[in-house]
Amino acid sequence: MTSERNRELVKRAWRSFSTRDKDLIATFFTQDAEWLAPPGNATAVALGGSHHMVGRDAIVCFLTVDFPRMFVADVAVDFRGFYADGDVVVVEETMQATLANGNAYRNDYCFVFELQDGLIHRVREYMDTANGHRMVFDEA
Repeated sequence: MTSERNRELVKRAWRSFSTRDKDLIATFFTQDAEWLAPPGNATAVALGGSHHMVGRDAIVCFLTVDFPRMFVADVAVDFRGFYADGDVVVVEETMQATLANGNAYRNDYCFVFELQDGLIHRVREYMDTANGHRMVFDEA
């Protein structure tokens, strides 16, 4: 696939995440897909989950079950860029939401999507982990 097609695929995948439609979201990932976030990130800690999800089913469960338990309302994403080079698509964004604890959440992210045969095979997620911990755990 071309860089442009891969960028469009990641944009469509991203739009699908907000639907919470398990079957739709699953169509964007390989069976053995991985999602890697920084170890000890606030979301993984608060949910008692892993920073390294392995397999399409684990990723879909996070996006449709766990994510809405953590980010309960007003989820908004401001995309600053979608960049593609071959089978790699990089997304820069700021996410805002209301957390389950009532705190406002706002954090910057960078995602690196690695595609394989027209599907997402690996996602590497980067964010300000200290900022996330302050908002999630109400740290001063």
